[in-house]
Amino acid sequence: MTLVAIVDYGMGNLRSVAQALSHVKQENQDIVITSEPEVIDRAERVVLPGQGAMPDCMKAIRESGLLESVYRAARDKPMFGVCVGEQMLFETSEEGPADCLSLFPGKVERFNAADTTEQGLKVPHMGWNQVEQVRQHPLWEGIADKAWFYFVHSYHVRPAVADHIAGQSVHGERFTCAVARDNIFATQFHPEKSAQDGLRLYRNFLRWHP
Repeated sequence: MTLVAIVDYGMGNLRSVAQALSHVKQENQDIVITSEPEVIDRAERVVLPGQGAMPDCMKAIRESGLLESVYRAARDKPMFGVCVGEQMLFETSEEGPADCLSLFPGKVERFNAADTTEQGLKVPHMGWNQVEQVRQHPLWEGIADKAWFYFVHSYHVRPAVADHIAGQSVHGERFTCAVARDNIFATQFHPEKSAQDGLRLYRNFLRWHP
């Protein structure tokens, strides 16, 4: 059996992610929620979820003893960041403000209140929205461009490198909602709450060999 580790540092919708991954896993894959660095080190693939305020998430992952194992995994293992788990990959966040993991160049910004209010929209951005696939990637296989995914967030990433943008959506402004680089793929939306297309994205991740 090969391990797929969901990082448990005390923040995130872990059970829903685990259930979705278990639904589409291969026979030789074991989905585990873990707070043990050695399990993350043994895992073939790693999922980094996140939920809540960025300062709390960063404090929790630093105090959990898992930070270095996440950095080790990010070097060469297939890694999937979800929601705040995507935001954590960047350098800094306006929320707090807070320093993040610096695995991607760029920052995390709050939605522009003026842009959303003028269009009758609210922050947080909550509910279903379309995702435009900005570039081809193996994880988009079998998912139609501009498919609908489920979002819950007030902040979004602004990558410093355009080639890292894999998907975009619009909520008052056009924003990045999926990023990819080498062995890492991450989304602002929640695949585990996004019906069949979300499951397909997780299925593709579990079969991805970057």
